[in-house]
Amino acid sequence: MALNSQFKTLDIREVLAETHMKGKNITFLDDFSRDELLALFRAAEMLEPFLRTGLNLLQGKVLYTLFFQPSTRTRCSHENAMLRLGGNVITESDPTHNSAVAKNESLYDSLRVTSEYADVIVMRHPDDKEALGALAELGPYVSPVISGGYGHVTHPTQGLLDCYTCWRAFGDLTNTTVAIATPDLSRARSGQSFALALAAMGAKIIYTGTSELRTPEIVRNKLVAMGADFEEHFDLTMKQNEELYADKGVDVIYLPGSSLKKDDPNREDFMKTMAQYYVSLEMLQNIKKKTGKVVGVHHSLPRNPGEFDFGIDNTEHQLYFRGIGFSIAVRMALLSAVVGVN
Repeated sequence: MALNSQFKTLDIREVLAETHMKGKNITFLDDFSRDELLALFRAAEMLEPFLRTGLNLLQGKVLYTLFFQPSTRTRCSHENAMLRLGGNVITESDPTHNSAVAKNESLYDSLRVTSEYADVIVMRHPDDKEALGALAELGPYVSPVISGGYGHVTHPTQGLLDCYTCWRAFGDLTNTTVAIATPDLSRARSGQSFALALAAMGAKIIYTGTSELRTPEIVRNKLVAMGADFEEHFDLTMKQNEELYADKGVDVIYLPGSSLKKDDPNREDFMKTMAQYYVSLEMLQNIKKKTGKVVGVHHSLPRNPGEFDFGIDNTEHQLYFRGIGFSIAVRMALLSAVVGVN
């Protein structure tokens, strides 16, 4: 290997600049190329040693978290990331009761006003059309807004975290196959954002779900436009899903989380369907005997009984708690990329 002009000390500012995310809203991950996501991942890896000690990349900057839906991991990890970067946080976890939204303030006005207080906003909103519509109307008159989940279709920071976890586990993802398994792909926003990130990174995607609750068209159209390598399988039994994972050489089974409220009249039927997507430790052991492969199990959390075997927690297959360990680094990198460092 010959010496060249690129041989020098690492500078995280240069790596962050390669993401081309400064000042941009983060909504759908197909907005960014493989090289841009790789730059973000390299920045996150550079920040991992500072998860406990922190550093002052965003000293004097302010993050505003605006969450119209409950959240633990997404809200707290962004707030933690900003504090670790030396910045400050304003948080609103119940705006429908505690903010001017309770006085019928529009989302447009809320975002335009809070932009005067903060350098970046992380927002979760139950209505993707309302959220995306407000951002389109606001244009440049708002601080960059990072989606912490809009409706049922997009949750880009979770998708980045899940993809980063796989990148740290496998390295180059072009030879990696990920199954996204749930009886309800129509509401699996974390799984759909993960799929967009995987597609950008060149991974293969295997969807397995029910024919009645398919991937939203907006996401499917994006995957097609990206030239993504993906397949869709519907209405399989648990045994057929096990055979699918083995035959397709699946490296990771991703469970976006699925449940219905206890008082939902369709709950009993849904639970019967959900049982076909259950991942047991025995299933993983069977696949390992057949293929020699250790298949990872990943979940967006929080998890519900009946989704997978909690006995997986302390085995080589577990990725969901390991992913939490990477969550602060990914969000530190994302905030730094979007705000821009000094």
